[in-house]
Amino acid sequence: MGSTMEPPGGGYLHLGAVTSPVGTARVLQLAFGCTTFSLVAHRGGFAGIQGTFCMAAWGFCFALSVLVLACEFTRLHGCLRFSWGNFTAAFAMLATLLSATAAVIYPLYFTRLQCPPEPEGCAARDFRLAASVFAGLLFLAYAAEVTLTRARPGQVASYMATVSGLLKIVQAFVACIIFGALVHDSRYGRYVATQWCVAVYSLCFLATVAVVALSVMGHTGGPGCPFDRIVVVYTFLAVLLYLSAAVIWPVFCFDPKYGEPKRPPDCPRGSCSWDSQLVVATFTYVNLVLYVADLAYSQKIRFVPTL
Repeated sequence: MGSTMEPPGGGYLHLGAVTSPVGTARVLQLAFGCTTFSLVAHRGGFAGIQGTFCMAAWGFCFALSVLVLACEFTRLHGCLRFSWGNFTAAFAMLATLLSATAAVIYPLYFTRLQCPPEPEGCAARDFRLAASVFAGLLFLAYAAEVTLTRARPGQVASYMATVSGLLKIVQAFVACIIFGALVHDSRYGRYVATQWCVAVYSLCFLATVAVVALSVMGHTGGPGCPFDRIVVVYTFLAVLLYLSAAVIWPVFCFDPKYGEPKRPPDCPRGSCSWDSQLVVATFTYVNLVLYVADLAYSQKIRFVPTL
């Protein structure tokens, strides 16, 4: 005698996970991601920190995209003890940033119109050109998911799908770029003032990651002070802290009294402390703008812990 039991809320498999606009974008992510790192691994080639980063970024995005699509298709995400909407929105934004970075780095360091010498030859060039094209398409696929899932004004959605939530991911990503420049011979330890800037970057990064983690884990509705108010206060403090770093870092790195206003002519390319200091200064201003925008948007939203 056959069983007549049916899963509540429909079938076990959710076809909309692959046929909806968001599902189609995710399928394209898998196709473009697999194609990109297959082309690079087969004949395109990669080397050094830049190539390793690109392969790691594509591999990470592909693995998590498989997980997201599988959980959506089988409805297993309902068994997970965290906010699925916040997780997918945060991952889509992070994957967009990672794929965009890889789509710029790989052609910049590995793709040339001229054929490399044997044994690589023109076949390697063609594979690298194709990989660069598919890397760009991969970025567009992730950007499409962010656009499709981003919360619209007046819409009830997960916090990470709002502009403020998406900005948190960008802020953390920019902070990672700053940290990378800091450890690359930036000489931040020469003055207490520049050490203060490092403390600002670290504190804001940790707080931003904590907000993202609590949102993804669904722990924003606890007792005490409302979490959205805490986030607004923290964002305001982050603006003040980054404003201090945006003033202090350029003064102690590029003022003639403390540093070099121009790039030293004998500074080796690729290992110049002045270049690292310039990168830190540039992305300090980028993150300051992001935190100001976040402060403006965060006052218009309310947390929905159950999404």
